[in-house]
Amino acid sequence: MRGVALLVRLAQRTADCGRLMVGMPSYTDYLLHQRSHHPEAMPMNRAEFVRNRQAARFGGGGRGGFRCC
Repeated sequence: MRGVALLVRLAQRTADCGRLMVGMPSYTDYLLHQRSHHPEAMPMNRAEFVRNRQAARFGGGGRGGFRCC
């Protein structure tokens, strides 16, 4: 069973690495940060988080244009 857990963890970390490579931070890390630094604030749900991060990276919310790098 330990081997399966290790493989699952490796897959999760690989997926996190891939997301970071394309500019998508970890939702789990976001939740941990929110709980420890902003406990009074309601965290975004996963869909809101994805939209927010995509808008921050590629433009949106009236800022217009495509932004890369």
